Amino acid sequence: MKEKLYTIPVNDAVSAGDECPLCYAKRELENGAIEYAVGPGASYMESDIREMTDRTGFCERHFNMMYKYGNPLGNALILSSHIRKVAADLKKEMANYSRAKGGLFSKGGESNVERYIGELTGKCFVCDYYGETYKRYVATFFYLYENDEAFREKIRGGKGFCLPHMRELLASAPSNLPGQAADDFSKMLFELQARNIDRIEEDISWFVEKFKYENKDKDWKESKDAIPRAIGKLVGGYPQDNDS
Repeated sequence: MKEKLYTIPVNDAVSAGDECPLCYAKRELENGAIEYAVGPGASYMESDIREMTDRTGFCERHFNMMYKYGNPLGNALILSSHIRKVAADLKKEMANYSRAKGGLFSKGGESNVERYIGELTGKCFVCDYYGETYKRYVATFFYLYENDEAFREKIRGGKGFCLPHMRELLASAPSNLPGQAADDFSKMLFELQARNIDRIEEDISWFVEKFKYENKDKDWKESKDAIPRAIGKLVGGYPQDNDS
């Protein structure tokens, strides 16, 4: 099947050979969004972008990524106007502090200040920026799986997916594949995941065995990076990316 512009990122993610193609695709999108927010393109200097970042801010993960990106002035400019808005909004909420009335045996519901903080910390410019594109990637994944035999073979012969993305694919299959095709996909996914979980288990077990004296001169096989791969397979992502 001839590649189209919208299929290239998904094909690239599958061809990368990582433990989870969707983690790979998401990392590429996330890094691109961080660069867009605080990189050399200086999107934060555009008034409409600054208005959005002032309003939504960033989640803990993406604030940390922006900080580590290495643009102190860009971060400071974003923070200066965002924190100014937060300070003004928070002061208004505190000045009008009230707690919702609870039931008969309740001491009261959520206060307006708690609600404001909860809503603020639940928003993130970076999450929003790449979130819709990621959803399209998932739909494109199923389109390719249904229509491209070479893509299907790459999936069947690959390393599978992390458990959170396995769950996402199972949940998304019925709305992206017709009846029997969704069932067949689930069966394929179960076989793929079982085989690759066994592979990861063998790698991490051999990693442990290598620390025994009698194995000190034996080959590491595929186990040298077994720890981050095992963590990534279980919970998703790239633990090694968090190295400082």
